[in-house]
Amino acid sequence: MFMFTGASHFSSLKHDMAAMIPPPFNGALWVIYMTGILELAGAVGLLLTRWRKWAAWGLVVLLVALLPANICAARSGVPIGGRPPFALWWRVPLQLFWIAMLWWSTIRARGQAEG
Repeated sequence: MFMFTGASHFSSLKHDMAAMIPPPFNGALWVIYMTGILELAGAVGLLLTRWRKWAAWGLVVLLVALLPANICAARSGVPIGGRPPFALWWRVPLQLFWIAMLWWSTIRARGQAEG
């Protein structure tokens, strides 16, 4: 999932994503590129045992940081790829789901194995 969404930051969708960014950075493509790089790095990090825990924590922080942009986009009705945006009631639980999956599959599991 993170590889797919990270790569989409460098596609034709980047302008739609830039429209999702709330002030003071609204419309800034550098934010889209930076978050795309972070998502891709996190996805690769999850595959590498040595970096898995750090990558999971980084992705959790990124998901929390991106939540205001998703809320802003849902409230403003910003389309993605010409399609209507996901409803707010779907975005927040979906991000919470990914945070929970990162914690359950990587952070918690690794912490128990070390303890």
